[in-house]
Amino acid sequence: KSFVVNYTNAATIVSADYKDTEDLDGVFSGLKEFQEKIKEWPLNAFLGQYDNKTWQYAAPGGEAGAGWKAPAQQSGEHKAADENVGAPATSQKPTLPPGPPFEPLVKSLLKPPPPRDDTLQDPRCVFQIVKRHFARYTSELVERVTGCPKETFEKVAETLLNASGADKTSSFAYAVAWTQHTNGPQIIGCAALLQLLLGNVGRPGAGIMALRGHASIQGSTDIPTLYHSIHGYMSHPSALKTHGTLAAWLAAETSARGYWANTPKFMVSYLKSMYGGAATKDNDFGYDWHPKILGDHSHLPMFVAMNEGRVKGMLCIGQNPATSLNALLERRGMAKLEWLVVKDNWVTESATFWQTAPEVKSGKVKPADIKTEVFFFPSAQVAEYDGSFTNTQRMLQWHYKAAEPPGDCRSDLWFTHQLAKRLKKLYADSTAPRDAGFKALTWDFDPDGSEPHDPGEVPPTAGDPDGLKILKEINGYYTDEPAKHLAGFADLKDDGSTTGASWIYCGVFPAPGQNRAASRKADPPGTPGAHLGWAWAWPANRRIMYNRASADPNGRPWSERKKWVWWDEAQKKWVGLDVPDFAATKPPSAKARPDAIGLDALAGTDPFIMKTDGRGWLFVPTGLVDGPLPAHYEPAESPVKNPLYKQQSSPVYKYWKRDDNALAAPGDSRFPIVITTYRLTEHYLAGAMSRWNPWLTELQPELFIEMSPELAAEKGIANLGWVRVTTPRGNVRAKALVTRRLRPFTIDGRVVHHVGMPWHWGYEGVVTGDIVNELTSLVGDPNVSIHEGKAFVCNVEKA
Repeated sequence: KSFVVNYTNAATIVSADYKDTEDLDGVFSGLKEFQEKIKEWPLNAFLGQYDNKTWQYAAPGGEAGAGWKAPAQQSGEHKAADENVGAPATSQKPTLPPGPPFEPLVKSLLKPPPPRDDTLQDPRCVFQIVKRHFARYTSELVERVTGCPKETFEKVAETLLNASGADKTSSFAYAVAWTQHTNGPQIIGCAALLQLLLGNVGRPGAGIMALRGHASIQGSTDIPTLYHSIHGYMSHPSALKTHGTLAAWLAAETSARGYWANTPKFMVSYLKSMYGGAATKDNDFGYDWHPKILGDHSHLPMFVAMNEGRVKGMLCIGQNPATSLNALLERRGMAKLEWLVVKDNWVTESATFWQTAPEVKSGKVKPADIKTEVFFFPSAQVAEYDGSFTNTQRMLQWHYKAAEPPGDCRSDLWFTHQLAKRLKKLYADSTAPRDAGFKALTWDFDPDGSEPHDPGEVPPTAGDPDGLKILKEINGYYTDEPAKHLAGFADLKDDGSTTGASWIYCGVFPAPGQNRAASRKADPPGTPGAHLGWAWAWPANRRIMYNRASADPNGRPWSERKKWVWWDEAQKKWVGLDVPDFAATKPPSAKARPDAIGLDALAGTDPFIMKTDGRGWLFVPTGLVDGPLPAHYEPAESPVKNPLYKQQSSPVYKYWKRDDNALAAPGDSRFPIVITTYRLTEHYLAGAMSRWNPWLTELQPELFIEMSPELAAEKGIANLGWVRVTTPRGNVRAKALVTRRLRPFTIDGRVVHHVGMPWHWGYEGVVTGDIVNELTSLVGDPNVSIHEGKAFVCNVEKA
């Protein structure tokens, strides 16, 4: 109870205007019709849209509906992609204080803290709202809705409870089975809610761990390939939000309380990294040059846009869309491009779709009718260049080049560097105003000896940039003293005197010759510790985020067995086995200052320093566009009606409605079987890194469909017999694998069969097979546009 009351928002009072799914039969208050606002990119595809005003905390004094508004910045790792869709891009507060310095602007954002009830008895406090929301989610209902036996569910629940407490912690380890749903982030949010209630966040052995299928997926979101983020999880400037000027962007995205109050320092330093000396106070540090998104530019709508002729060219680097979701639709889109660059280890399906795709082989499509000019660039392997991986615990590990790449193979670094240099030269003499930002873009990564390398390193391939110069740009340095690296993000300024691409990585390269990602100093065997000398983890080399929560409100460890970070009264600072994720000298007794900004606005008992209130959120007032609490919805396609609510599926998920992206209606008798897709140990994603390897292909040589003996008997299908699998999008052939791993479900009183298929095959490689993603659809979660490949419907028949 102490953890929940002191470290979560359980006691915070929510607006009296809030209505729950229990009140509105499956939807939250604020649901309205979605309308596209940007005609140049009408591809956001929400079914509906929530106005989250009623989800806010109550205002001080208890005025009904006053709605204490949490800043949008508080949405965590993946910010809501299209929050406030439709807000005019130029609208902004006319009296925003100018900057730099931007501290007056941040202070202008202060609102009084919301009311609380630490007894947790107020019916509008978060704790009571959560209790009411989940009251119907009983063991019996779990069995009815999911088919999981009540006894099995209760055993899991008891195991988790017994592994939580003062001297025990537990963690969830999940992979894409949680994420690839139209409510994927809410599934993870449900785990976060549960872990907060059990005291399993910010403590050793606790948390929620993402199991990634690639060595640096974390790094690809930190230094983002995400369309709606820029470095360090800052929101991408958007034409759909109040982002017309730098001050307007800061006002919309900065939190006055908590560590996000430093957003002006992060953003200005980022803009200096983008535009260098051309970014000045007089021109908003080049903010007007920065691209603005028009909505959802993720993978799914991008291929809808290709089919509509909105996209002229594509750089396809390390991905294989010819075998991706609703693969036939995606190949049709690729066929409408003017040019396509494929950079991969092998000549993949995306490189040869115009020549060897099934629709070409069958004669339905003629190569002569595909006008796309395809360029293939062979890639170097990871051992053939320097670089870094960032793993799921946010740890950067540097790797060194071991060998020269063969022939024309080149690294992604080489390709990006050489492309940028050629484009810079091409645009050097342009006088067009729209090209001014690109001309100002800094690009100085040729090796020049300014960053010392170890003498024993394998020399770079001709034309490669200097990886350490790139790491320095990411880490940051003093603008007027470029040789002086920033020691950490506390050094960042909002006046242009510091340059740094990614504030969260600031500190990985604190001085020339001190690449901490390359450090390999492990703690001695048997010694308690966090291996702080092994590589480097963001932020500030902390191995457990929010580790102030590993001590009780008085600063003492919850137990000796689980001690991690604690308050040392003699030294007047936080000490322990990790770098404290807290103001180092703020005592547990420190009171929050309501008139202060940043960490001064948080108390010594507020461990979640990235939140405006310093607390973990059981109830999420802002940041997620599909509700402040998780709720059960059926997938976009389901053989059953939602047993819990009248609302069948999420009312705000994304669906790109087209004839070639049809969905089955709930309970459609033509598609009575649930299908899930998955990966195998022996193969890798779409197969580009495994299907060309004869050892791996010998272990898993051909596509199969896994099904239960009951379904096989019902359909007259023998083990290893051929099966035809059909969905509203397409059909594929595969061999049957009849196993007891799959069994029929009993859902809401009826038997529902399900099958599973790995999706690693295609028409190129040592072994080939049908493309399972010809069965899937383009539907997406409304927060981050993750697809729903884990649950849809099909029919299976003996082929």
